[in-house]
Amino acid sequence: MAMEITQFLLAAQSADARVRTEAESTLRQFQEQNLPGFLLSLSVELANNEKPPESRRLAGIVLKNSLDAKDAVTKERLAQQWMAIDISIKSQIKDFLLRTLGSHVPEARHTSAQVIAKIASIEIPQKQWPDLIGILLKNMTLKDSPAGLRQATLETLGYVCEEISHRELEQAEVNDVLTAVVQGMNLAENNAEVRLAATRALYNALDFAETNFQNEMERNYIMKMVCETAMSKEIEIRQAAFECLVSIASTYYEVLEPYMQHLFELTSNAVKGDEEPVALQAIEFWSSICDEEIELQEFESENSGESGPPHSCFIEKALSSLVPMLLDTLLKQEEDQDQDDSIWNVSMAGGTCLGLVARTVGDSILPLVMPFVEANILKPDWHCREAATFAFGSILEGPTLDKLSLLVHSGLDFLLRAMRDENNHVKDTTAWTLSRIFELLHSPAAGYSVISSENLQRIVEVLVESIKDAPNVAEKVCGAIYYLAQGYEDAGTSSSLLTPYVPTIIDCLLTTANRTDGGDSKLRSSAYETLNEVVRCSNIAETSQIIAQLLPVIMNKLGQTIELQIVSLDDREKQGDLQASLCGVLQVIIQKLSSMDETKPLILQAADQIMLLFLKVFACRSSTVHEEAMLAIGSLAYATGSEFGKYMPEFYKYLEMGLLNFEEYQVCAITVGVVGDICRALDDKVLPYCDGIMNHLVKDLSSEELHRSVKPPIFSCFGDIALAIGEHFEKYVPYAIQMMQGAAELCARMDTSDDELLEYANQLKRSIFEAYSGILQGFKNSKSEIMLPYAKHLLQFIEMVFREQQRETQRDESVTKAAVAVMGDLADALGPNTKMLFRDLAFYADFLGECLQSEDEQLKETATWTQGMIGRVMVS
Repeated sequence: MAMEITQFLLAAQSADARVRTEAESTLRQFQEQNLPGFLLSLSVELANNEKPPESRRLAGIVLKNSLDAKDAVTKERLAQQWMAIDISIKSQIKDFLLRTLGSHVPEARHTSAQVIAKIASIEIPQKQWPDLIGILLKNMTLKDSPAGLRQATLETLGYVCEEISHRELEQAEVNDVLTAVVQGMNLAENNAEVRLAATRALYNALDFAETNFQNEMERNYIMKMVCETAMSKEIEIRQAAFECLVSIASTYYEVLEPYMQHLFELTSNAVKGDEEPVALQAIEFWSSICDEEIELQEFESENSGESGPPHSCFIEKALSSLVPMLLDTLLKQEEDQDQDDSIWNVSMAGGTCLGLVARTVGDSILPLVMPFVEANILKPDWHCREAATFAFGSILEGPTLDKLSLLVHSGLDFLLRAMRDENNHVKDTTAWTLSRIFELLHSPAAGYSVISSENLQRIVEVLVESIKDAPNVAEKVCGAIYYLAQGYEDAGTSSSLLTPYVPTIIDCLLTTANRTDGGDSKLRSSAYETLNEVVRCSNIAETSQIIAQLLPVIMNKLGQTIELQIVSLDDREKQGDLQASLCGVLQVIIQKLSSMDETKPLILQAADQIMLLFLKVFACRSSTVHEEAMLAIGSLAYATGSEFGKYMPEFYKYLEMGLLNFEEYQVCAITVGVVGDICRALDDKVLPYCDGIMNHLVKDLSSEELHRSVKPPIFSCFGDIALAIGEHFEKYVPYAIQMMQGAAELCARMDTSDDELLEYANQLKRSIFEAYSGILQGFKNSKSEIMLPYAKHLLQFIEMVFREQQRETQRDESVTKAAVAVMGDLADALGPNTKMLFRDLAFYADFLGECLQSEDEQLKETATWTQGMIGRVMVS
């Protein structure tokens, strides 16, 4: 059944586009017409040592891509296709793959290892391929087993452990896998390639080793092998061993006590004298320990009195040696590290770890770090000055406000002067430190700030001057201005302090946004983000005129982007980025000015011109919709209310485009949100567009292509539409409720042990309740009986959520609120008709009782209202 496909695989890599396209088309045709034969042919090609390396390589890639995809929906479809193939063909394919592990060509072995793991990820959860682990382990115990086969087998075991859940293997299998892997790390028995594959496999198998780590003898053996491997002479093996230690730190923190002295020596030697990739992992080990201890402290403070997991205080015990080691790393800066934020080196890692240590031990960090800061801050070598500033900026989150405020008050003037340092690195780090100070120690609304009426003028002068510096410094200064403005949000009379400086700050941000020396557009987008924050947080009563003057400036700039000459994809991208930033500024201005009755007319007067600009922005993109423009239109709809109706005939086609944009699902989600804004703005004037909108929303819900995160907002949107059009929603009820009931049943089946799925299930439940609430309220004054046939299912769903929430220790308050609210809406809208239902499903009394005991005032209020509604029904 397999076909000779070598020539097509080689032709598919030809430099001649015509030959390439023809070969790709032939391969695609074969795949579509006979998938089992196609996959078998690929596995034969991959396994055949006589074939050219190029055709084998592509055969492996195509085989892997036929089994797996990044997108969850496609991945599921490919898995189902594989499961549908005849078992004898699947067995042949698997045999060829297993045979390839012994190939003398490393690349073929590597690809085969990946493909075997992909098949395992599909079959092992279905209790198929039960002998895979046994077959792989046999490769490790064969007499005179070649090194290449052992290396490829260990690689396969590692990939299999990465792909499947630790619940899928029996403990005996886990024990055998760990034994094989740890033996593979043995220096005496194996070559470097085998040991590297074994160490990487251990990294993936650590999640499976819980039982083994509880056993002291087994744990000692594993830790001994990892620590020995961390001293190998090969850098890649050392790096892989330290990666294992990082994983062990977070997975098995509670059993590390006996090894910590040795681990400190090991990591300390690596940080001080090893190659960068190894040193980075050694620092990461301590960052992981910090993460664990911060989490334990948070648990203790939230659950005072409850005994949680053991807290070994490793950071506190190691503090006097750990902090000097990390401070030394800060002096290992690279000459160009400030120019590129993606750089990750020993100095950056050390500073990050130092920040985590500060969060772990609080005030205890200060006596260890401040002498280093004071000793280095004035030295002639820029490395010392930059390291001192970086150390100070890194430890600002952790110590108490009292202790920090004193230090920052005395150091602020010094930092402002350092913004004129001759060295770019020092200025960059100083600006970053200032932004950290403003973020963490400037909150007049909460009653504390290092900024006062006395020093604010100096601070603004320095920032406005320094923003003219090199692009990397200017970008950090934008961050400092951002947090400076943010601190004054909701700050009452204190916000007036900033008002006199707002015009100057806005001007300097607009000038910065226009700079052409930024290389990429990062500085520009930072300047616009900061401008948004300055507008958003300013005192509207005092700055309305300034913001009103900014409006035409931004509109003008947006108008100019539409006239730009577009001759390349790069031009199109730059135009899109600039439009996104400007639409973002307009959105904030619209929200700010429409938040007060006195300034709202300024938006209403400009609304026609603003909307025309947004429509032109959409027209620039022809097939897609700009998400920032869409968000801004949502704000405009909210501001203009029923007046927005006049834009709908022209805007509706772009609304449709957004709702149909499955590819860029964020755009689709934003558009769904804007439909809600429009419904609230237009009420029943949205009716002429509802058939089209509902049609698209139902299509979105039925689509397997659309990302699942868009589906909850769609249900909430049903509620918005029903509230807007009232009794006219009747014709959509059968489709809408069917979808809602289907989603409710999906919630009941979902695996909520997975954090990501739990979060999604909560979003889904909340949105279904919101949809029901909107529909019930929409029908309340007429035709409420339409909802009677669905009332029982709704109450059963609420009961399921309540029982589930009783079992869950982490209760989601927003789901509870939505569930309680919809019970009240049901009683309110359907009245005496629900009496028998509430009598039959008496769980509601326990549910309400629990909510009335809550500390959340809003939840108590909702529960009291619901209790009143149901009480009225029961006495009717």
